[in-house]
Amino acid sequence: MITVLQQRDFALLWFAGLISLIGDWMLVVALPVTVYELTGSAAATGGLLIAGRLPSLLLGSVAGVFVDRWDRKRTMVVANLVRAPILLLLFAVDSADRVWVVYIVAFAVAAMGQFFRPAENALLPRLVGADLLVPANALNALNDNLSRLVGPAIGGLVAAWFGLGGVAAADAASFLIAAGMIAAISVRTGPERTRPADPTAVAGMWAGVWREWLDGMRLIRSNRALRAIFGVVAISSLGEGVMGTAFWVYIDETLGGGTREAGWLVSAQAVGGMIGAAVIGAWAKTRSPILLLGWGAIGVGLIDLVIFNYPALLPEIWPALALMVVVGVPVTAYGTGYLAALQTEAEDAYRGRVFGALGTTMGLLMIVGAAIAAVATERLGAVAVLTIDSLAYVAAGAFALRTLSAGLATRAGREQLSAP
Repeated sequence: MITVLQQRDFALLWFAGLISLIGDWMLVVALPVTVYELTGSAAATGGLLIAGRLPSLLLGSVAGVFVDRWDRKRTMVVANLVRAPILLLLFAVDSADRVWVVYIVAFAVAAMGQFFRPAENALLPRLVGADLLVPANALNALNDNLSRLVGPAIGGLVAAWFGLGGVAAADAASFLIAAGMIAAISVRTGPERTRPADPTAVAGMWAGVWREWLDGMRLIRSNRALRAIFGVVAISSLGEGVMGTAFWVYIDETLGGGTREAGWLVSAQAVGGMIGAAVIGAWAKTRSPILLLGWGAIGVGLIDLVIFNYPALLPEIWPALALMVVVGVPVTAYGTGYLAALQTEAEDAYRGRVFGALGTTMGLLMIVGAAIAAVATERLGAVAVLTIDSLAYVAAGAFALRTLSAGLATRAGREQLSAP
């Protein structure tokens, strides 16, 4: 992993991501707390989640078309520069009458993220090369977990001292710093394929966008590996929606915990994710992304089964804390695996559309999963719902291994997927 960080362009992108993600996690803590304090309404707080998820449904897939048209470095820089001043609107939120500003900001920031994230994932193979994709994605997983561990704690302190405006200013500053670092990347970052002149480029721009979007969807539909990866990610996204609803009920009713215990468990998984990133980055450099994806999903499902069912024998919280650390390793393997697999299987000219479609798929199914869990948890209980979710992860991992291991190689053709 040190070898990857020694590459200047990747290091710039990695540290830029770390800085902006810490700012984002600061806001994740401050926004819902502020909305609830001002309104006293759980529905108003839930509206914040909807405002943040809607852009992935409305824009995610289409944004991928433009990511494939535009220079990816410039796309990321502009996205960060636009998000910074938008956040400063939160200084106006000082009463329940102005909470509507929060929803606009959440929607607008998330909308720009629909361009940033696919551009980042599409650009990564240009910065490190095919042979370092796995450790590079593992480092990005480390990034996510480190910011998740540090950001909420800093955000809580800043919110206590300076209020929501202080947190917004800090997050805006993080975007500006990240934009400057990304702008310093020197590798060519535009689409690999130069498109021929298109007579519809001006008069029928949206017709061209529609055709390119359809081309991306056809690629996903016609490529066996991409279909299988999307299928596995769809199941896991549905599961994340279920988890986001039923997990808190499990903590309350099964573990007898509250906000404090929930914080412990979230932090424990972040620690496990950091350990997993180090392990995967060092050990799995030569391993197939599909093996990481498949076995990672199976590992997540099996460990989750234990987490959600052990209290029937031992009603204590400490085993859950230990197991949340352990599950961070297969979670990282799974995430690293599916990102690296998509990056190697999709041609450079189509990566933006592939990751854009992935974002839309994940956003939609997370909302569906949350809705299903809201009903099912009332009828079956949190443990039963989370057990079904865990078994779905195991089935998804087995499906990936069975479907993709029969001699199918990634586009790079570096290895057979049956390699140990």
